[in-house]
Amino acid sequence: MATNQLVKLLGFAGSPFVARAELALKLKGVQYEYIQESLTNKSDLLLKSNPVQKKVPVLLHNNKPVCESLVIVEYVDETWPGHPMLPSDPYHRALSRFWSRFIEDQVMPPVFKAAWNPNKQVRVKGAEEAREALKILDKELKVNGKFFNGDSVGFLDIAALIIFYWVPIIQEASEFNVYSGDKYPKLGKWGQVVLNDPVVKGVLPPRDVLLSFFKARFQSIFDSK
Repeated sequence: MATNQLVKLLGFAGSPFVARAELALKLKGVQYEYIQESLTNKSDLLLKSNPVQKKVPVLLHNNKPVCESLVIVEYVDETWPGHPMLPSDPYHRALSRFWSRFIEDQVMPPVFKAAWNPNKQVRVKGAEEAREALKILDKELKVNGKFFNGDSVGFLDIAALIIFYWVPIIQEASEFNVYSGDKYPKLGKWGQVVLNDPVVKGVLPPRDVLLSFFKARFQSIFDSK
């Protein structure tokens, strides 16, 4: 049986990917040490723990590193008892993994392209691609309960948190529009349930702080052109 000893999370405040790992740990009731990293001055511990990607989040469990946010969520789910995040049914477990990869591979890359690329045509194309991916997600998703797979926060709810909370803030800061709950009613309804969960609320960074951060980032892109 795994213990809570020597659990550390290397992160950066405001990161949606770090929030996924934090949420998984909190749902399981795991005690951990949070170590704040700098994006411009990465620690030796981070570089040693994730030498391939050199980015957060990194979970250290008994000094063994686990990288990538959704991999960390699965590791936490398999390591600590209580509050299962992936369904026990193989088919529903496969669906959770499939749609989480869809969010990672089909939704978020064009969102980031639309938000941060200095080329206007590329941003417009990214917004079109993001809206198309969100349309597919909204049409095909079948939420089986209060959350995606029941009455408590699960794997896909954690994966989709970036859409429900971070994307609206990024698009406000970056002056583009791809997501609104009214335009995608299934996503909108599901998102409100996830965002209103008390444990989820506990890991969300303040909206005004994120908005200021993303506005500054957006401005810096165009100031450097």
